[in-house]
Amino acid sequence: MINRSLSVLAALLFTAASGLSQQTARRAMTVDDVLNMTGVSDPEISPDGKWIVFTRSDLDWKKNRRQAHLWIASTENGRSFQFTSEDGDSSPRWAPDSKNLSFLRGRSEPQGSMQTQAGSDTAGSEGRQIWRINIDGGEAVKLSAHKGGIQTFRWSVDGKLIFFLSKQARTDDDTRKIKAGDDAIYVDEDSNGQWRDQWSELWVLDPSSAKERKISKDKLIISSFDPSPDGSRVAIVARRENTRNGIDLSEVYLMDSGTGALTRLTNNLAPESDVQWAPDGKRLAYLAPDDKKWELASSKIWTIDPENKTYTNASGQFPGTIGYYCWARDSRHIIFGAQEGTSRKIYQLDLSNGGIRRLTGQPGVFALSSLNAERTLAAGIYSTPAQPPEVWVSDLSGREKRLTGFNLGAAELALASVQVTNWKSKDGPVIEGILYLPADRKPGSRLPLIVSVHGGPAGSFTYGFSGIDHVYAALGYAVLCPNVRGSSGYGDALLRANMHDLGGGDYRDLMSGVDSLIEAGIADPDKIGIRGWSYGGILGGWAITQTNRFKAASLGAMVANWAVEYSTAFNFDVRLWYIGDSPWNNPEGYRRESPYSFVQNVTTPTLILHGEQDTTDPISESMMFYQALKERGVTVRFIRFPREPHGFREPHHQRIRDVEEIAWMQKYVRGIEWKCDRPDEPEDSKNDQKEP
Repeated sequence: MINRSLSVLAALLFTAASGLSQQTARRAMTVDDVLNMTGVSDPEISPDGKWIVFTRSDLDWKKNRRQAHLWIASTENGRSFQFTSEDGDSSPRWAPDSKNLSFLRGRSEPQGSMQTQAGSDTAGSEGRQIWRINIDGGEAVKLSAHKGGIQTFRWSVDGKLIFFLSKQARTDDDTRKIKAGDDAIYVDEDSNGQWRDQWSELWVLDPSSAKERKISKDKLIISSFDPSPDGSRVAIVARRENTRNGIDLSEVYLMDSGTGALTRLTNNLAPESDVQWAPDGKRLAYLAPDDKKWELASSKIWTIDPENKTYTNASGQFPGTIGYYCWARDSRHIIFGAQEGTSRKIYQLDLSNGGIRRLTGQPGVFALSSLNAERTLAAGIYSTPAQPPEVWVSDLSGREKRLTGFNLGAAELALASVQVTNWKSKDGPVIEGILYLPADRKPGSRLPLIVSVHGGPAGSFTYGFSGIDHVYAALGYAVLCPNVRGSSGYGDALLRANMHDLGGGDYRDLMSGVDSLIEAGIADPDKIGIRGWSYGGILGGWAITQTNRFKAASLGAMVANWAVEYSTAFNFDVRLWYIGDSPWNNPEGYRRESPYSFVQNVTTPTLILHGEQDTTDPISESMMFYQALKERGVTVRFIRFPREPHGFREPHHQRIRDVEEIAWMQKYVRGIEWKCDRPDEPEDSKNDQKEP
């Protein structure tokens, strides 16, 4: 069953965004178009609502990185301009008077990086410091000179102080020892986790005198903090150890701003996060999936009275996935952004009765990130399949306005026709997904199909801009992005539906989606490929052990053997939910759900991609799968990417990853030898090769 309810809307949005007639010839989107797009992030609206500061990043191909600067835009006329000159300025935060903007400048200390492990870290260096610049112009002024640098900071409500979080600075003696090679890491001891780390410290800075004072006394790892309206206390989320799988040991505390004394407010095995004071100083809010244990559930908004420690699940059974939230000025409401289904919108929670009202209704993804002081304007990044991400402002009554237009060149591209679709899975559930079709598809024609699997498992696909899917569609593919069971944004029941069943119901959902497109006359059953990253690589790897219907597979950052993943990476999710228990107590469960256990069934030509510094899914997982396929004579290629973690950072690597994957699909799904040189390189090859 294919739902085309949003296809017309998508086409209208594209037409409006482009401003071009239907007769205007548009060229196909390429991998380089995706890389060259301007990135926007972290929009912060001023308290008076007149300005939004944000980070803009642009590709520097020769330096193999993206350069980032702070920009500012007027909410009244949309005029935007670069506000700071140094590459890497980040974390912009407004002073309460809206006249001064503070931000972090400098290089952060690479905790846990290979540099740190090798002993050549930046301990003792200046690191990132707080700078301030007046909105009316002038030079930026340095406010702090904190040894080791600053992680994050917040202004006090009265604008007189800045509270900031840092890592405990190493002594000069420790720094000398590390540089000399005395750099052994004692795992899970003191402040260390699997890598070298330092305890968190909370400080307060007087920007008028540049004097700083340490507040915290205890050894803590602090993940969130918020000073009270009167500045006398600081609410924090912290834990007293740093084990990799111990996030559930985080608790909410109150810290006295004068003495550093701690009062514990929560006591459970649930991971709390993002604590905030109500404006009247009488309650706190925080996010957690449960109040007792670490459940596989979307985070709820909880409120707590710090005097008697009574707490309430304020957001109840709201089915969406809650992100950024903020108290209303009356301390009786909370405004938050959340994903429901494939869209992200803004909502208001009434704390008196638990009622939730949707404030915005536009299709697409509005990623809320800040509100003005009166909570009448919201800043965020908005996109649809036809509109790349830009900075937008909303008045919270259904009226939104785009402030930046860095990626309006997308109007020159023949973007895919995109729709939200759904189908009934083999065992009953209705599954939703996103379907991309070529802009020039002829009615009734069958297309080669790419099945794209999201990360997670608790990730999901949304009705926002996805460049790589447009590239595949421009090459003549249909692309199906299914939100199989286990995806977020559909309530806790679907989120928990793949517990103890990886490769079961989620695999049936995926294959049912493929069958629905074949039945609808869209997909060619003999030309299907599958691709995915992280959990996408895992389910993709599982799929090719269960069927030979896929003509090609691209598996990125996969897990082949869950027992190995348990020992070398994060294991809380497989231990608590997805498999259960440990590999030594439940060996059959770990064997039954691991793609490696069935690798003898694989015949699909397989491309394997992995970053060498991936600590989420270590590269040994891909090596296992590759070696097994190679020994069995299956067509396989393994590409390792130096320096890269779980999510790739270097543009050259990102391009190699995407180009090699597309070439693999072209060759083994459609029998096409394909290449794609960069436009500024010799022997340029156009990205327009389609099936003969």
